[in-house]
Amino acid sequence: QVQLVESGGGLVQAGGSLRLSCAFSGRTFSSYDMGWFRQAPGKDREFVAAVDWSAGSRRYADSVKGRFSISRDNAKNTVNLQMNSLKPEDTAIYYCAGRLYGASVFGSWGQGTQVTVSS
Repeated sequence: QVQLVESGGGLVQAGGSLRLSCAFSGRTFSSYDMGWFRQAPGKDREFVAAVDWSAGSRRYADSVKGRFSISRDNAKNTVNLQMNSLKPEDTAIYYCAGRLYGASVFGSWGQGTQVTVSS
């Protein structure tokens, strides 16, 4: 089955940047759409960004548009989230997720990586 391992989280000051990475294994990476979600304390998990299997289509939550950028490398089986101009409200656990092409939901999840933005 699919295994997803996130890395790159940490503590950063407001206005700073972080780059999250997610390593994919267990299946054919190029058959999966990939996404990033986040969950802040006391809140529901929310969508952040997604990229389709071919990297031809990207989507972003309104709250991160213009600040975050999702990318994937099908040769290295990785998906990245570049986060710039970070705000304290971006503080959350960030999860990498995979959705088999044609499926309706993201069915594979990583364990999450903590991002903390100080004011």
